Amino acid sequence: MAQRYVHIDVDIRQSPKHPNGPCGDVVAQQRTEQATDVIVCDGIGSGMRAYIAATLHVSRLQSLLREGFSLRRAFSSLVGTLQAWRDPSQPYAAVSVARVLNDGEATILTYDAPAPVLVGRNSAMALPSRPLVVGHSVARQSNCFLGPGEGLLLLTDGITQAGIGRGPTEGWTSEGVAEYVSRRLSRSSGLRHVAEAVHDEALRLDGNVFRDDMTAVLARCRDGQTLNLFTGPPADRRADEAVVRRFLAMDGAKVVCGATTAAIVAKALGRKLTVERSPVSLIAPPKYELAGIDLVTEGAVTLNQLCNILDVAVEEFEEVNPVTELAEMLHRADRVHVIVGRGANPANDSLGFKQQGILRRQRVVPLLVEKLRGRGKLVVTSEV
Repeated sequence: MAQRYVHIDVDIRQSPKHPNGPCGDVVAQQRTEQATDVIVCDGIGSGMRAYIAATLHVSRLQSLLREGFSLRRAFSSLVGTLQAWRDPSQPYAAVSVARVLNDGEATILTYDAPAPVLVGRNSAMALPSRPLVVGHSVARQSNCFLGPGEGLLLLTDGITQAGIGRGPTEGWTSEGVAEYVSRRLSRSSGLRHVAEAVHDEALRLDGNVFRDDMTAVLARCRDGQTLNLFTGPPADRRADEAVVRRFLAMDGAKVVCGATTAAIVAKALGRKLTVERSPVSLIAPPKYELAGIDLVTEGAVTLNQLCNILDVAVEEFEEVNPVTELAEMLHRADRVHVIVGRGANPANDSLGFKQQGILRRQRVVPLLVEKLRGRGKLVVTSEV
């Protein structure tokens, strides 16, 4: 059975100390096939200097992770630099990084930053942590498991120190934030506006005066929607059946683009492939029908038209056709698996296609992937 995919939505609410100036707290996120990473860096001081410091360390941590460093190793490398840059003249920053695996398991590492808050369905709590020795410094590590309807709240000290001088000596603290969120949840407020509410409450505690940069980030967990798209015949015809079996075993909606590809899937399923006899659209290619597959379309023209309208809001679609149907499915999806066959298709090299500016599958699919990732989708591609 395919593993359930857990999707993380990231809500960010922040404000700079100086109105209309840059915020010294920088937030970044990146998705991989295995996890979602959320990074929060609080640059020393405020304004442009703090923004530059925070941006520097966020970029470095992201680069290390993209280069294949483990989360612990990348974080330790960053902390090694930070502990040598505690001098006020250096671009120092406090840092929190959370990694949530696609099954909900979460690891949170913090250095000189407030404790994270676990937000459940009905209550919240500041997460306990254990020391993580890095060189001559001590960072903190927390672990938890997020299920759908739960979240993880990362904070900067502009939030947790709110109210100093007007109430508690230590300010609001992570524990105080957790108590506030618990009260909200008891009124069935839900998680969607938690980051905004925490930020606004911190500002209220400071007398509605911006005393520091303020950032609250909530990583919300929910069941993710997956779409699997198979286009193009495999390079080796002997692999057809194995590729189709892998495609059918994937969790989520199934889409096949291409008449030849559809015929391969139909043969493997032992089912009849039929084509729409009276197309309703004068623009899009006709639709196919194949039992067991959610949507079957023509290949190259459909993918090119899809690429052209993917940035258009669904509400603006003027008709229902295979291209707009696929676009709507992709809009709803959180994770998209694209299986691209490398088998030759002479029709795609025809002069007619070239005259119409229709890109071959090998050229249009990367453009689609780039657009989908730009919309925050997790896109996984494989060639067969």
